[in-house]
Amino acid sequence: MRGLLTRLGRDQSGAAMVEFTIVVFFFLVLTGGVVEFAVVWYQWNSASKALQQGVRLASVSDPVASDLITLDGLGSASPGDPMPSFSYVCNGKTNSCDSGGYDTSAMNTIVYGRGQTTCGPFGPDGFAGMCDIFDRIQPQNVIITYQHTGLGFAGRPGAAGRPGGAVPTITIELIDLEYNYAFLSGLLGLGPITLPPMRTTATGEDLATIADGT
Repeated sequence: MRGLLTRLGRDQSGAAMVEFTIVVFFFLVLTGGVVEFAVVWYQWNSASKALQQGVRLASVSDPVASDLITLDGLGSASPGDPMPSFSYVCNGKTNSCDSGGYDTSAMNTIVYGRGQTTCGPFGPDGFAGMCDIFDRIQPQNVIITYQHTGLGFAGRPGAAGRPGGAVPTITIELIDLEYNYAFLSGLLGLGPITLPPMRTTATGEDLATIADGT
């Protein structure tokens, strides 16, 4: 029995296969990590470009905070006075703004493009919505803030035949976007991860989808 155990302890047959299996496993993990990093980086850049497009659309489209359409500042100021402070935060996940009304069609314009209600072909004006650049973006992933900047003045005429006193800073934030592992989920059983929130800001312009009011 002692001799059998000694021979068994010295037996090297199959060692190469075990070593090869270990090396291959770590090589696949390393390769998969590189692939996953590249995919995450691509999606992050796509989401960043979508944010830039979204905030540009928001600055020249009807505001999601519908109260801004009629906000002229004259309730507490005289014509020509500085625009009173205001702030509206609108959340596509709850379909609401923290004060005032919420315009679903205005949010759809930012996410899907003008004249669109789903992600797909460009609208009649040929401009892309956010989801045309990164197709996983939906209204529930978008928070948009209209913040007083000190620009504009009470009673300032606006586009589309309506008051235009407000010239807000517009910030769009993307939340709750998940990344599903393309390779490592099967190899290591990793579940989806939530990407960190990202945001970008621009100054509002006419805040009107149709400038001539037709």
